[in-house]
Amino acid sequence: MASYKGTYSNEQSLNFVIPIVVILFFGIIYVMTQRADYGFVSFILIGAAALTIFYWVKVLKKMTKDQKPLYYKAREQETKNWVYDLIKSEGEFVFVAEVPGPEDKIAVRLIDGILYIRGTSGFSKEVPIEGAGNMQIFDFKYRNGVLTLRIK
Repeated sequence: MASYKGTYSNEQSLNFVIPIVVILFFGIIYVMTQRADYGFVSFILIGAAALTIFYWVKVLKKMTKDQKPLYYKAREQETKNWVYDLIKSEGEFVFVAEVPGPEDKIAVRLIDGILYIRGTSGFSKEVPIEGAGNMQIFDFKYRNGVLTLRIK
């Protein structure tokens, strides 16, 4: 089971959008200079357009730096609050954690010593378990939001 770890932020999006907008505005300014017969008035309009471009680029960058998307804040909070217990005894591990969702929506896999857990609402965790390379999940219990696994 593979998980997607890449994120694409608003700031990275602006790195593509802002140059395109600036090029478009400079194109409009160029067209204005080619068609303008007024000399000084067109110079003032071109200067005002350039200042406006720089102002809006600055505002857009500030907006994306100051603000994280709400889903990102929720994922950050979820990661900070999620706690699990891993108990090691002779030849087995017992894993206990809270996982959101009904039992039929919980997916658990143990692959090469990494425990992959998926629940509802986008909940997904990977827990490395040292020494569990050749082990398998022996018992699966899920009651009242608490997942209990025995790994042998």
